[in-house]
Amino acid sequence: MTEQPAVLVIGGGITGIQAALDAAELGTKVYIVERKPSIGGHMAMLDKTFPTMDCSACILTPKMVDVTRHPDIELLTYSEVQKVKKNGRGFKVQVLRKARKVDESKCTGCGICAIHCPVEVPNEFDQGLGIRKAIYVPFPQAAPLRYTIDEEHCMECELCKRVCQSGAIDLDQQPQTVDLSVGSIIVATGFQAFDARKKHEYGYGRYPNVVTSLELERLLSASGPVAGHILRPSDGRIPRRIAVVQCVGSRDRQIGNPYCSRVCCMYAIKNVILLKEHVINVDVSIYYMDIRAYGKGFEEFYQRAREEFGIRFVRGRVSRIMEVPETRNLIVRAEDTDTGKIFDREFDIAVLSVGLSPDEGIRALGEMLDIPLDEDGFVEEMDVKTDPVRTPVEGIFVAGVAEGPKDIPDSVADASAAAMRAVTYARAGEAK
Repeated sequence: MTEQPAVLVIGGGITGIQAALDAAELGTKVYIVERKPSIGGHMAMLDKTFPTMDCSACILTPKMVDVTRHPDIELLTYSEVQKVKKNGRGFKVQVLRKARKVDESKCTGCGICAIHCPVEVPNEFDQGLGIRKAIYVPFPQAAPLRYTIDEEHCMECELCKRVCQSGAIDLDQQPQTVDLSVGSIIVATGFQAFDARKKHEYGYGRYPNVVTSLELERLLSASGPVAGHILRPSDGRIPRRIAVVQCVGSRDRQIGNPYCSRVCCMYAIKNVILLKEHVINVDVSIYYMDIRAYGKGFEEFYQRAREEFGIRFVRGRVSRIMEVPETRNLIVRAEDTDTGKIFDREFDIAVLSVGLSPDEGIRALGEMLDIPLDEDGFVEEMDVKTDPVRTPVEGIFVAGVAEGPKDIPDSVADASAAAMRAVTYARAGEAK
C-alpha cells in the first residue's frame, strides 16, 4: 500500500487550523507552514467574537491543541515556503525553517529563560502596547509552547543558556531547508490590518490617544498588556469619552482600497459593548458611513448596541482628528450627513476601525505558486459563486481572508470546503 499524498496548508490562523484538522480527519497527512513562532493568527489576539460575545480563546485554543496532538499533522512554525515546483499532479515544496536558537525537542516552555533575560522590547502580539523579552513565546497559549530567541534584539549574554535546566538553548543553531512532496496546497495566509498611518488626517502615530481597533482589542483582553483595564496611552487615565471612526482603510478610493472589509461594523459594535461593560458611564460615539449588518444575528446585535447600551451612532465621515496639546484630548471633526452640519466634538481617545488588507507576503507567494491576484490584491478564485475555494491553478485552493475580507464563521466554512477539495484532488492523483 502506497502512502497517500499529503496536503500543504500555508498559514496557521483559524482558517489554516480548521483546514488542517478537517483534512487530517479524512486520513490525509497534513503539513502546516506558519511564518510566526506560533499558530493562532489574529483570532488569538481577540477577546470576544461577534455577535455571540463568546470567548475567542475558548474557541481557538482547543483547536490549536488538537493541531499539535494530531498524529497526521506536522507543524512547521517559524518557517516560510521558499520554492514550489509542479511535480506531475502534485508539488515539490521547499520550506525554510528559521533558527529559533532553541531546540524544540528539549524546550519545556517553563519560561525560566525569559524571566532572566535582561532585554525588553515591544510585544508585536500586543500591538506594541506591552513588552516581551528577547527570548519569548508570543502569548501564553502559544502552540507549540516553545521559546524563540529574537536575534535582532538578543545581546548574546547567554543568561538564558545558563539558567535553562533542559539544555534547550542552542545559540549555534542555523536555518534549515525541508523538502516536502504534497498532492495539493491550501493558501490560508489571512490578512494584515490596514496601516492607519496612511490616513494622515487622523493623527495615528502622532497622537498617542489615537489607537487602532486591534490595539483596543489587546487593551480589552484580560490577557493583554493592562489586563483588561482601559487606560489612556498618554497618561494612564480611564477614558470617559471615546470616539470610534469607521471605514479606516476601507471603501476609500483615494488610498486604493475601494472594497468593504465586511467585519469592521460588527467588531466595532462588539468592542463598544465591551467598553460599556468595562468602564462605568463611558460615553461612546461611532462615526459611520453605513452600518453593514448582513449576517445572522448581526442586525439584532446592532439594535442591542443602540437600545440596551445607549451607543451613539453618528452618520458621517470624519474629516480630521486634532489634538489639544494641554490635555492630549482629541477634537474629532465630522459632517453629520443627516443634517449636513460640520461639527467638532472632544474625546479622551479615538479608535480607528481599520480594514483588512492582503497579507504582506501574498504577492510573492502568488508569484511562487503562479496564482493570480485580484485588483485588490487578494487571491483570485475560479468563481466567487460556484467555485469559491479553487484557484485557476490545478491542485491549489484558497480559504479565508486570503481570498477577500470575511468574518471568522465564513473563514471556517471556507476552510472545511477547501480541505475537502484538496484531499479529493490529492487522492484522485493517487488513483491514476
